[in-house]
Amino acid sequence: MTRFLPIFLVVITLFSCKKETTYIPREINSITIQEFKRDSSSIRAIHAINQDTLVYAGSIGDFGITIDGGKTWDTLKIKYQDSILPHFRSITYTENSGYFALSVGNPALLYCLSFYGPQLVYKEEHEKVFYDSMKFFKDEFYGIAVGDPTEDCPSIIITSDGGVNWKKLSCDVLPKFEEGEAFFAASNTNIAIVNSTVWIASGGKRSRILKSTDYGKTWQIFDTPFIQGEGPQGIYSIDFYDENNGIAVGGNYSRPEDNCANKAITTDGGKTWTIVADNENPNYKSCVQYVPNTNGKEVFAVGKTGISFSNDGGHTWKEVSKDGYYSIQFVNKNMAWLSGHEKIGKLILP
Repeated sequence: MTRFLPIFLVVITLFSCKKETTYIPREINSITIQEFKRDSSSIRAIHAINQDTLVYAGSIGDFGITIDGGKTWDTLKIKYQDSILPHFRSITYTENSGYFALSVGNPALLYCLSFYGPQLVYKEEHEKVFYDSMKFFKDEFYGIAVGDPTEDCPSIIITSDGGVNWKKLSCDVLPKFEEGEAFFAASNTNIAIVNSTVWIASGGKRSRILKSTDYGKTWQIFDTPFIQGEGPQGIYSIDFYDENNGIAVGGNYSRPEDNCANKAITTDGGKTWTIVADNENPNYKSCVQYVPNTNGKEVFAVGKTGISFSNDGGHTWKEVSKDGYYSIQFVNKNMAWLSGHEKIGKLILP
């Protein structure tokens, strides 16, 4: 037995010396953004691929791409029936099918944009139709888009074949909405997805969280303590770091300086929410994103009132820029793309 003791002690020593690595969040007090003008287009829908490649869909039927970090841009103008310029607020991507862009308003137009040109894959005509955001799940077969109610439930369309076919879910399988409860098409980020789970945030008369853990087949709905009750109040954007931890931002679009009950976090997968930084900055924001590979500590929120940063998961914040943007999307820990009114931004962190 004694001849094995030295080896045993070495093994014990190796395991006892192993330490858990704890991420130390950065102190960021200011940022620099490289701006690229995109005339005449209000851009709320972007898909960031890497530091050099970004695709956007804009308000004048424009679909643009850069592959050299913003130095040059190629743009395709889409028209419906030669007269209607779709106002795009949503964009998403699958490796097999290409890009999908979804317009707001009547008629709602969902295009697949591939090497073969724009192909209309879904159209919906209704006086109340208004689609707000769209995303694909990681497997790229299942996709989902959400819009304001045309009946007494949210409008949700789904695909299970990579975007070839889309169908609208019946109100029989969806939670009921109150009159005046809807969604905000502010940044294509009132939908968040982790694995097979999707969360959708509503606003207006009520500000609640819809949740499905089976690609949108069945649904739950949860109340939040977020500001709500009037048309422009509520959650505008959500993000989840994992299946339990998430963050929501928004506020009152008509009173953008207000900062009451407009930021919240969850640690139980969206069932319950806790207001953070109440009556403290940031004020109204239209998009929130966790910084990748920062253990859910570093968060950015952007809006027309500027850009704010948190290094403690959203509990406290610093304003790092007064530049107004609608949306932000990170490609890695140190770089993000932004979109705004007639502009795209490129953010590089230290």
